[in-house]
Amino acid sequence: MARRAYNAAMAKAKVSQLTYADLQALPDDELHRYELIDGELLVSAAPNTAHQLAVARLHLLLHAACPPGHQVLFAPYDWLVDDHNVYEPDLLVAPRRAFTERFLPQPPLLAVEVLSPSHPGRDLVRKRAAYERAGLGHYWIVDPVVPSVTVLDRVGGALVETCVAKGDEALAVEHPFPVTLVAADLVD
Repeated sequence: MARRAYNAAMAKAKVSQLTYADLQALPDDELHRYELIDGELLVSAAPNTAHQLAVARLHLLLHAACPPGHQVLFAPYDWLVDDHNVYEPDLLVAPRRAFTERFLPQPPLLAVEVLSPSHPGRDLVRKRAAYERAGLGHYWIVDPVVPSVTVLDRVGGALVETCVAKGDEALAVEHPFPVTLVAADLVD
């Protein structure tokens, strides 16, 4: 009976939401990435080799295709939505003038996440919903295990899957700027 009362009390207890200031106060251990979604701390371990290869190769492609006056940045770099939502996409693209010294205070043109084997649902569901609420226009999800790139574009206020390329299929994307890629080339 005491256990039920404790569980009920804990369920009713208000959980404090972390803020950007709390996030900045964490020690930089260089082994983890820290993000906030609705005040909840998300911790990601250092990525594996396939993840790093996909990010590096996609960075090169996006950098080459990026329009003048824009830049592509790797994580960790904060996209500060509000005091309780701070995201660190694996890659983000935005106008140069939009970046501050420490964070991006507006939605990027493009955010890219490479799926982590330990937390694929985080990018597929949770971050997708958070990015949609934050006004992101273009979101790519890269799967390095089964090489694929899923492109989501904002349509009527929602991030909607507009195309998927798997393996050796060429993917020609027009938005937010033209770029062509092959998913298998990102991880081979």
